[in-house]
Amino acid sequence: MTSRSTRRQAAATLLAAPALILGARKASAQGVSTQPSAAAPATGSSQVTEDLAHAIGLEAYTYFYPLITMEVTRRQATNYARPGEHFGRGPANTFVHAREFPPADFRDVVRPNFDTLYSVAWLDLTREPMVLSLPETGGPQGRYYLMPMLDMWTNVFASPGTRTTGTGGGHFAILPPGWSGNLPAGVTPIAAPTPHVWVLGRTQTNGTGDYATVHRQQDGYRLSPLSRWGQPPAAVTGAVNPDVDMRTPPSEQVNRMRPADYFALGAELLKTNPPGAYDQPILARMARIGLRPGASFDLAAAPPAVRAGLERAGGEGVRHLTRSLPNLGAAKNGWLYLANDMGVYGTDYLRRAAVAMVGLGANVPADAIYPLTQVSGDGRALTGQNRYLLRFPRGQEPPVGAFWSVTLYDAQGFQVANPMNRFAIGDRDPLVRDADGAIELVIQHSDPGEAQRSNWLPAPEGPFNLTLRLYDPLAPALDGRWVPPPVQFAEGPRDAPGAMRIP
Repeated sequence: MTSRSTRRQAAATLLAAPALILGARKASAQGVSTQPSAAAPATGSSQVTEDLAHAIGLEAYTYFYPLITMEVTRRQATNYARPGEHFGRGPANTFVHAREFPPADFRDVVRPNFDTLYSVAWLDLTREPMVLSLPETGGPQGRYYLMPMLDMWTNVFASPGTRTTGTGGGHFAILPPGWSGNLPAGVTPIAAPTPHVWVLGRTQTNGTGDYATVHRQQDGYRLSPLSRWGQPPAAVTGAVNPDVDMRTPPSEQVNRMRPADYFALGAELLKTNPPGAYDQPILARMARIGLRPGASFDLAAAPPAVRAGLERAGGEGVRHLTRSLPNLGAAKNGWLYLANDMGVYGTDYLRRAAVAMVGLGANVPADAIYPLTQVSGDGRALTGQNRYLLRFPRGQEPPVGAFWSVTLYDAQGFQVANPMNRFAIGDRDPLVRDADGAIELVIQHSDPGEAQRSNWLPAPEGPFNLTLRLYDPLAPALDGRWVPPPVQFAEGPRDAPGAMRIP
């Protein structure tokens, strides 16, 4: 059985991948101005006890966490003069494309994928709508891609792409809240809930030999201000703010904020990022401690009991969210599954905040799911000292509308250098089936020999873990009728004559 601490670690590693395109692990967040403007006094809060303020403060901390994390991340990620200066970062309103998979020695981010190349953009809709143009992708069976869009609360509010809008391409106007006007013929409106939007595009990439084709498709992804619609693309140049801290990761900056700064920033962001219509109950509770939509907040001006309660809540907020991580998913056959409400959270503020903490940018399950395991079917930790089999009987392969893969990472979440330069394996590889039609993947450190090499996923000598990625998962994978088979402990590594060795 998997321990609670192991489940917490697994949940964190499972969620890490979407946020990784933000850059290096030592990448930076930015300096965030949290000075309140004309802060309203915490009227109506004089009757609130310290304990009640503490309880509501924890709720407010949880409620604000994804919004603050997105804002710190946005300011950091767009603090560049030109796109491409850093992986996944560039000025607002322009795409930054990843053009190749990470090499074996890449250590800037953990748990990279080897199935798709990213196309990332932060949209600033404060002046006008932006038009996203997507190319045709080769007929009904064209290349799979998706363009999920996240609002500043981390909800995926739209996801143009193969699964939803098809392969015929199109033009989509991303509209800021409250916008009214006329759109050109043939442009489909998408209403954004917030004035800033994160686009996390992914394009199917069938190995390194597929790069040229993928690059052509990426180059067909265009962003244009509505006022320039139909005109030749103009180069985008960003303004660099020298006061931005470009050395501290966004999550660290958020997690280290003083309570006064945290709640002040949350109040300022609430002015421009409309809460959901379903948020009335928590907004009413927050109003009791002086946190009201449209008003600044100054903790120093709050009544003493409220101030003391919020100081406690702000200091405990990170621990409060961390304790919830083991509840983000359930284990099935040793694989950790996330809940089916990822990406669109409603009033589940705790889940929304916990996902933002360890996996900012999570997909909706209908687009992709990523079960993860660190154990074999008998509950023992996976290690390259052993040999394992992952067997999919004929007809029981991962049910997908697009494709699937299994990626192996070492204990630190990095790919493992090997003579095959193979970090993932899946249905786009020339897998050999057994006589009964089953697909049996061999997972071990040493080369199993020519007969099994096509199905070999190389492992390090030490601990490792696996992520099974299902793109466009079908109903059986989403409703639990299909679950991955357990990783079977086979025996010690089986070496073959003349086999290659992993250094």
